[in-house]
Amino acid sequence: MNTRYKKQELFVGKTGQQLVRQAHIIIIGAGALGSASAEMLARAGIGKLTIVDRDYVEWSNLQRQQLYTEDDATKKLPKAIAAKNRLQKINSEITIEALIMDVNSHNIEQLIANTSLIVDATDNFETRLIVNDAAVKLQIPFVFGACVGSYGLQFTIIPEVTPCLHCLIDHVSDQHITCDTVGIISPAVQIVASYQVTQALQLLTGTYFEPILKSFDIWKDESSAINISSLRNNNCLTCGMDRNYPFLSLHHETKTDILCGRDAVQIRPSTNRSISLKNTYERIQHIVTHVIINSYLLSCTIENNRIVLFKDGRAIIHGTHQPDEARTIYNKIVQHNL
Repeated sequence: MNTRYKKQELFVGKTGQQLVRQAHIIIIGAGALGSASAEMLARAGIGKLTIVDRDYVEWSNLQRQQLYTEDDATKKLPKAIAAKNRLQKINSEITIEALIMDVNSHNIEQLIANTSLIVDATDNFETRLIVNDAAVKLQIPFVFGACVGSYGLQFTIIPEVTPCLHCLIDHVSDQHITCDTVGIISPAVQIVASYQVTQALQLLTGTYFEPILKSFDIWKDESSAINISSLRNNNCLTCGMDRNYPFLSLHHETKTDILCGRDAVQIRPSTNRSISLKNTYERIQHIVTHVIINSYLLSCTIENNRIVLFKDGRAIIHGTHQPDEARTIYNKIVQHNL
């Protein structure tokens, strides 16, 4: 007799556990929140986990991103792959899909189609608003979470029932404060992830749900819980009467992103094309140093900047916060490839 989920089943019931086993959850982002949520959901026996992330493991991640090891950082493994490798050792009974990609308005609807719910673990509001629009459009619950410093908040968006993120954007704490400016401590991450996974299990098992925005500052030992039902906006362009899902439009999307907690800029090509990492390296090997190449990415240094190039043409340019400078460096690496 398999007693793996016995203690959880005593709480959610046999039917509840079966519903968990049948679920497909997508986690967008495999950083601090994503790795914490992914581990809890894997241990809970979620039938299928899809993990989507654009980045790779660095040493600075190890302070709070619990799935990753020093070996992952040394090898510069993509976070989605490193997460899958670890989770398969934790629970070999579930299906885990790892996708190394940038979530945007081109691919979001295809990514979330046929999933039970979405767990937010992104690091920027542009992506969150894209996911929010798609979640409302496809009628899929979206479990939002955010944390910075010692502060965190969490609420869940149920299309046609609760306000969406677009409705609440003016009520969410300063979106320009990031872990890059004020840092972050691991306990704040764990609390937000615990709220998110709890909400996910409640939704999957049909447990009573109230639209509560939970926030806390663990350092100051402060917390609040606010019912946000009244904040739904009938004029919201995402979930209101005359909705047009504005963040699924390409003109709302940028091609460069300054990455949270990093002295780095991500560059996205204007079209999705695959490049050969091996051929790229052979062409640029005379101008680069400190090379690491694997099945997923090419990492190298040119002058004072480290560049990590992915097979889909994306690159993370380290050592600058300036998009124009990052584009110049990017063009040196990928010319004639895209």
